[in-house]
Amino acid sequence: MPNAKVLGEKQAIVASLTEKLKGSAAGVLVDYKGITVAEDTALRAELRKNNVEYAVVKNTLLRFAVDNVGMNELDGLLNGTTALATCNDDPVAPARVIAEFAKKLQDKFEIKGGFMEGAVVSMDTINALASIPALPVLQAQVLGTMLAPISGLACVLKQIAEKQGGTVDAPAEEAPAAE
Repeated sequence: MPNAKVLGEKQAIVASLTEKLKGSAAGVLVDYKGITVAEDTALRAELRKNNVEYAVVKNTLLRFAVDNVGMNELDGLLNGTTALATCNDDPVAPARVIAEFAKKLQDKFEIKGGFMEGAVVSMDTINALASIPALPVLQAQVLGTMLAPISGLACVLKQIAEKQGGTVDAPAEEAPAAE
């Protein structure tokens, strides 16, 4: 029979993992077997930049937490070495960063599965999420699309003004000051 103190600590860890899973927009389970300390440090730094929480977890404790939130489909993935990457605000960030490192570290780092908004998602969905650019890039693309017609109109107006003999670049002459 386990010690009451140890049992209490494990129950606290399961409760913390359960809350993390409930509050996460998305998460990815990873098999990290064989990566070096330098590779792990680089991964963690990139994850921190993208506001992604990353932790190595015990499979049995994570299994209890996964069952508590109703994602029993992940139980079969919880064997071997397991790390959990979650993000509260950006559902794309964990999949994008983890997939990028999985490509770099081919045999050492493998995505096991993932979830989004409380539901287990397929590997195809994770790969599709990973291909979506970062939020600032998407915002820049949208703004560029919105500014394109305005920029085009400005160029056309400038060409019309130049064609009719006017200059657009010359500053307007100021009226003489009244004395």
